[in-house]
Amino acid sequence: MTSSFARRHLGPDGAELDSLARVVGYGSADALVDAAVPDSIRFHGRLNLPDGMDEHEVLARLAELAGRNRPMVSMIGTGYHDTLTPAVIARNLFENPGWYTAYTPYQPEISQGRLEALINFQTMIAELCGLDLANASMLDEATAAAEAMTMARRVTKSGADHFFVDAGCHPQTIGVVTTRAEPLGIPLVIGDPATLDAATVFGALLASPTTTGAIVDHRDTIAALHDHAAVAVVTADPLALCVIEPPGEQGADIVVGSAQRFGVPMGFGGPHAGFLACRDAHRRSLPGRLVGASVDRSGRVALRLALQTREQHIRRDKATSNICTAQVLLAVMASMYASYHGPEGLIAIAERVHGHADRLASSLRDGGIDLAHDRWFDTLCAIVPGRADQVVADAADRGINLRRIDGDRVGISCDEVTTTEHLRDVANAFGVELAAESDGGAGTLGTPRHTAFCTHEVFARYHSETEMMRYLRRLEDRDLALDRTMIPLGSCTMKLNAATEMTAVSWPGFSRVHPFAPADQVEGYRTLISDLEDWLCEITGYDAVSVQPNAGSQGELAGLLAIRAYHLANGDEIRDVCLIPSSAHGTNAASAVMAGMRVVVVACDEEGNVDMADLAARVEADRDRLAAVMVTYPSTHGVFESTIRELCELVHDAGGQVYLDGANMNAMVGLSRPGDIGSDVSHLNLHKTFCIPHGGGGPGIGPVGVKAHLAPHLPGRGIGAVAAAPFGSASILPISWAYVALMGPDGLTRATTGAIVAANYLATRLGDAYPVLYSGENGLVAHECMFDIRPIEKACGVTNEDIAKRLIDYGFHAPTMSFPVPGTLMVEPTESESPAELDRFVDAMLAIREEIRRIERGEWPLADSPLRLAPHPAEDLMTDKWELPYTREEAAYPLPSLRRDKYWVPVGRVDNGYGDRNLMCSCPPVEAFAEHD
Repeated sequence: MTSSFARRHLGPDGAELDSLARVVGYGSADALVDAAVPDSIRFHGRLNLPDGMDEHEVLARLAELAGRNRPMVSMIGTGYHDTLTPAVIARNLFENPGWYTAYTPYQPEISQGRLEALINFQTMIAELCGLDLANASMLDEATAAAEAMTMARRVTKSGADHFFVDAGCHPQTIGVVTTRAEPLGIPLVIGDPATLDAATVFGALLASPTTTGAIVDHRDTIAALHDHAAVAVVTADPLALCVIEPPGEQGADIVVGSAQRFGVPMGFGGPHAGFLACRDAHRRSLPGRLVGASVDRSGRVALRLALQTREQHIRRDKATSNICTAQVLLAVMASMYASYHGPEGLIAIAERVHGHADRLASSLRDGGIDLAHDRWFDTLCAIVPGRADQVVADAADRGINLRRIDGDRVGISCDEVTTTEHLRDVANAFGVELAAESDGGAGTLGTPRHTAFCTHEVFARYHSETEMMRYLRRLEDRDLALDRTMIPLGSCTMKLNAATEMTAVSWPGFSRVHPFAPADQVEGYRTLISDLEDWLCEITGYDAVSVQPNAGSQGELAGLLAIRAYHLANGDEIRDVCLIPSSAHGTNAASAVMAGMRVVVVACDEEGNVDMADLAARVEADRDRLAAVMVTYPSTHGVFESTIRELCELVHDAGGQVYLDGANMNAMVGLSRPGDIGSDVSHLNLHKTFCIPHGGGGPGIGPVGVKAHLAPHLPGRGIGAVAAAPFGSASILPISWAYVALMGPDGLTRATTGAIVAANYLATRLGDAYPVLYSGENGLVAHECMFDIRPIEKACGVTNEDIAKRLIDYGFHAPTMSFPVPGTLMVEPTESESPAELDRFVDAMLAIREEIRRIERGEWPLADSPLRLAPHPAEDLMTDKWELPYTREEAAYPLPSLRRDKYWVPVGRVDNGYGDRNLMCSCPPVEAFAEHD
């Protein structure tokens, strides 16, 4: 029985869904699905999941789970710290769908708000680190360190093979770097930088502060590395950088870290914005996303994602990284935290935190307890021979978690929420009394910071709640997110992120838990994660699931590493070939290379399906070396390929494994299960199929599911860690848990049905105006359809980009452009959109087709048409000299409905080439906006 929530999640009700199916030519939605989904892959049972609950039941159950977590006062440290999220940021950003439902800013004209917030983040990080530029952003600190290692190998001029890792790095950072180095054949040397022979390494990862709190001056080590053309990478704490000398001033080439403590809750491990800053000389090797300033067609300053040639969909196996999802929402939060406090406020917080550490240090020393280090920022390492367990237990009895380093050492980290009472309780747990107020102890910091940071006006203006509230609203109004309109992106699944699903994320029982808290304090999290893993196994037909990967790309990597480990365990050391169809997601090829595999491309036939003859030839050519095939199902072309079982059998017969990319799982849930049709492993995008919002380009979660024979090789069990926290970005798992619990088996199946029906409805309504490039059995598509714009471009010059930009004037986000086929638009309506919204999109696309016909007839020259000059900011319509062949009204209000509800784009079409030729990736000076502000 479909739950009451499921009826609200679905845009069309049952009768409306059947009505849409009749337009396609079928008597009901179920009949259309029966025709679209090959019977050979159908799951005809009912998913063995709890029946869908009502919203109040789910919230009550989540409250019970949150109550089974015990968010103690955390002084564990290790890169995770409690922090105070300003209420104005929590309410107007973190909990605001205008921010969390936005998509990745690939269409810059409708993303100027979040792009400004991200360039603020880049500016903040670069200045704190003492380097030229920073990205926005990384998945976590450990991933950033691993990316820095491979970046160092790309840019080094050293001939050495080894990479050095400071034993003072956090254990989880060392773990992820180790996981990533092994398949790439990078030998690691882990040890004390004092023993480093710089001539033997191409780069080094150094820590300051170290995991036990030591502030280390790495100037001499960095100089030695540079003498041998090696690259120096340093891990850093952004709050410490407010008061200590930045690594860039000591000569570091790359600095990595996490911005978590800038107002982002610990959340049992994430999501948190990692960062990577570097010198300008290395900007074209920088992984992740980089925001830069350009100009629009009228000369206004306009922000955009820069250097997009680094993107995986373009460079594929030559990509610099497989990272697709970033942590945009969290980077935005951190940037706003810095803007709200300003540099003076950040320094005050840092000095207060350091003062608490100094006071506790005095207390311990006065009580006869030795400390491991003489210089620290917020973390102390107390030496208590044989007493560590007792001290940690005594502190826990007082409601405080300390870090047991080993039997003789205890770590204590102070943070923004530390109070005098906390210090007193910690001192008493060690058996000493709290000392009197400290004088600040500047000498314990090492070399203090002397250079200014966060000097741009954006960090000086918004210190009152009124100003910050209005700033957030201004930026939000510049963007186009799911709270305003359908976002019809093929491959990206921009569906409803229901308020009930989101509610629990900010509850303290979930948000204020340290990822390394003792197991008996996180029973609620453990139960929720176990539930979700079991449910995902049932939905996919796999035997085991790990939720550790904190992005779809990292799920890909984890799955491929599991395959690699399986072959190695079976003695098949030479199996390193990964077959990938030419239509595959771009991250597939990049992930395969990172997993130590050699990519061999398999052709697609004229219908867009995997060319089975070519596949057979490739399998035979590399039979002894075949590790895996990576195939997206339904295909990236939006089609259920009927040969998928044959593909799996062919690869298995040759000893290979089948990786089924689960990016399109929302076309399968309840109707087909990857594990039943021959696949061995898949990742799932919880930020797509399972309703975690995209957050402007992140967060995401990419759990990996496997058959039983691969289970021993999942992250943390066999292949090592692929994310810093044991359960990845755990704080947003309640969203997907709630989605499955609310929908139940019938609601989930109905959602898949709705997605397939909606896509075929759009294909039918628009197919005469824009030919559908690929279709499957019975001429039907799966959950998305690809419109071929190339005949139009050939006839009159109008491109898919022209249509995408003109859609902005109609109030729509563009479909996916040029992927996987150049010159196309890939549309995915999802099950959440109502018939009225689907028809509004159809009306816009048909109206644009009429505009194209006016160009074809010669009524409008292409160069001066509303398509080529789209989008149209209000400022452009106010000019005294309007000499274009179309009217202002035709530019702004091409449909009557827009007169009442109009999204006004803040800038015109952005000049991408100008931005790359004149790269500026920090906050533009205020004067740059003067003419058009």
